[in-house]
Amino acid sequence: MSTAPVIAAVDGSADSLRALDWAVDAARRRGAPLHVVHVRQYAAWGQADVLVAGPPEAEGDPVLDEVRTRLADRAGAPATEYLALEGVPGAVLPELGADAELLVLGSRGRGGFASLLLGSNGLAAARDAQCPVVVVPRPGREVHGEAAAEPGPRVVVGLHADSPDEAVLSFAFAEAALRGARLQVIAAYPWPVQTWSAPGQPVPPVVDQDAVAEETRALAEGFLAPHRGRHPEVRVDAEARPGDAAGLLVAASQDADLVVVGRHRRRLLAPARMMGSVTQAVLLHAAGPVAVVPPAPPEE
Repeated sequence: MSTAPVIAAVDGSADSLRALDWAVDAARRRGAPLHVVHVRQYAAWGQADVLVAGPPEAEGDPVLDEVRTRLADRAGAPATEYLALEGVPGAVLPELGADAELLVLGSRGRGGFASLLLGSNGLAAARDAQCPVVVVPRPGREVHGEAAAEPGPRVVVGLHADSPDEAVLSFAFAEAALRGARLQVIAAYPWPVQTWSAPGQPVPPVVDQDAVAEETRALAEGFLAPHRGRHPEVRVDAEARPGDAAGLLVAASQDADLVVVGRHRRRLLAPARMMGSVTQAVLLHAAGPVAVVPPAPPEE
């Protein structure tokens, strides 16, 4: 049982209510309390170009009242606390992640353009929160790829064989265990590999693709071994595939329960929190929920 809460960010939109349902299930599986948070965008210190909602109501919060009604008769619902906060959501929500097990929100809120695939609050939370952030997309996203080889619950995780992120693998294994799901591990390697002898003159690679695939697979299995030992109940299907990691993960998201990606490690010359291009692409295009896991704190 977890004592840290699962936080669901709501704003009354259909996207946030879908995220709420996902968060309820996640809290129930973890034996964790659920905190439902509505950040009312009204603050004197808000950015000048941010539209605020006006003064908060003297009593009550219509958004939270709607959620209370939605969860009132739900069987097996976790212990739930409702919080109405004020401020800029993109700043307030990531701060809440410091004491949370998980932060869950929809890919879009009420604001912005209808054509946007990911709202600013989802982007800010995924980039800045100290806990894993799950972004639940709108249904109906189409991805191009083969259907899963077999039915049943499935968690997908990307593994960078050159520099694996232990926090990402730990989260993916734990989530698969909670769901009784198969864990699909995708280790991508670039192919075809090209070298250049002169401007505009690519040279065919001398490296054998089968050798590259086998080396990638061997590296992946070595990194997965300790996690397999901690979670022997999780069935793991590790795959070394050629091509772009983002495209492979998006294709694998079809019918998956969750896709797990790492955020981005801080670099010496770029100390600010960042999201890698693969993570951004998966957030924008995956057909199902995406968990963005922050890197583990560096060892002293």
